[in-house]
Amino acid sequence: QVQLVESGGGLVQAGGSLRLSCAASGRRRPSSSYVMGWFRQAPGKEREFVAAITGTPGMPYYADSVKGRFTISRDNTKNTVYLQMNSLKDGDTANYYCADTVRPLLVADLSKLLKYDYWGQGTQVTVSS
Repeated sequence: QVQLVESGGGLVQAGGSLRLSCAASGRRRPSSSYVMGWFRQAPGKEREFVAAITGTPGMPYYADSVKGRFTISRDNTKNTVYLQMNSLKDGDTANYYCADTVRPLLVADLSKLLKYDYWGQGTQVTVSS
């Protein structure tokens, strides 16, 4: 059974940085085959796309709201995807989830929750002003 476990969340002041990690286990195929996504959900709001990285060659894609501030990366040898978050704002406060799928998604589908097969439990990020 595939399992995704997020870590790295916490409380940070506005303007600060955090790095989230998502470790995968139980996969039947090489990690390089998987599309990995980060999503977030704030209280009372719908879950929204943050960033995704394709399987090899590992192309990154971002929501406009985080472009230039967040960086998604992956280490296939560790079955882990990262989300480096810089210049954090109040609006970044949310529970952050990682997700994956082995299907080769179209770019237009990377932001769609239903296209992902497995989800982690989330890690809370709170930005204080």
